[in-house]
Amino acid sequence: MEIICDTTEFQLKKKSAVAIGKFDGLHRGHRQLLSHILRQKEQGMCSVVFTFYPSASVFFGQTSANELTTRDEKRKLFQEMGIDLLIEFPLNQNTAAISPEDFVRKILVEQMKAGYIGAGTDLSFGYRGKGDKNLLIQMSEELGYQVQIIDKVYYKDREISSTYVREMVEMGDMITAKELLGRYYGFEGRVREGNRLGRRLGMPTLNLYPVTEKLLPPKGVYFSRVLYENCIYPGITNIGEKPTVNRSGTVSVETYLYDFDKDMYGKEIVTELLQFKRAEKRFENVQELKLQMEKDIEEGRNYHKVQKL
Repeated sequence: MEIICDTTEFQLKKKSAVAIGKFDGLHRGHRQLLSHILRQKEQGMCSVVFTFYPSASVFFGQTSANELTTRDEKRKLFQEMGIDLLIEFPLNQNTAAISPEDFVRKILVEQMKAGYIGAGTDLSFGYRGKGDKNLLIQMSEELGYQVQIIDKVYYKDREISSTYVREMVEMGDMITAKELLGRYYGFEGRVREGNRLGRRLGMPTLNLYPVTEKLLPPKGVYFSRVLYENCIYPGITNIGEKPTVNRSGTVSVETYLYDFDKDMYGKEIVTELLQFKRAEKRFENVQELKLQMEKDIEEGRNYHKVQKL
């Protein structure tokens, strides 16, 4: 997959099928939209995702920078889906002032050679977000592109959206989050060295330190699994500050894998959260912590035996 970022000066040479959006989380609704773009790829068009960086909501201070998917995670997911080109269009005072009509005419049609544009019903673009699906349709006959408005996807009578996924993650409802995303919520990163307490207690862990823009679920213990080199390893994960032994306030994603003894320092892994078990707590001493960890691990083993994950 080719990526164009940090510039407004680009020119596509081939007709393109374009999806426009923020795509935070790349949930099932997003995937429904992108499936239409990929069908056009089969007809010879270049499949393109167009997104702003930073997103409009972050740029205008409407939301925090915490995201369901980081920039790197989105790139990886788009590539896995088979998208040909990702355009991360820089959003600044100048580009935010582009009129909706100029956005369609100059960027989508002239620069991107859009022959097909897929959009959700709530699409907005251009100055103050005044561009919408109706403008896209109105300009399509003049400019010679096809527009398809994709209906929303629902789960239990509620529209699937990034907001819905965010609510579930913030509640620690990883089961519903998985239903909305079409995959488990997780963290990607390189295994780093911790304080080695787990190793000293006979329960070594893999430590990830999430980037600041990644949305964290409630601190606590989760049944989980780790993906590494096309293999799946069941385990149990603590997300938090480890208050019994740590005073730094640094949040880590720390995972114990059952019967696993590989040296993983420096390796790239994905830790996925399957279900919330209990909230993080501070114990009186390390011995109490060890007893609770042993209990958590035993319950985790039983959970994974039943789930067969």
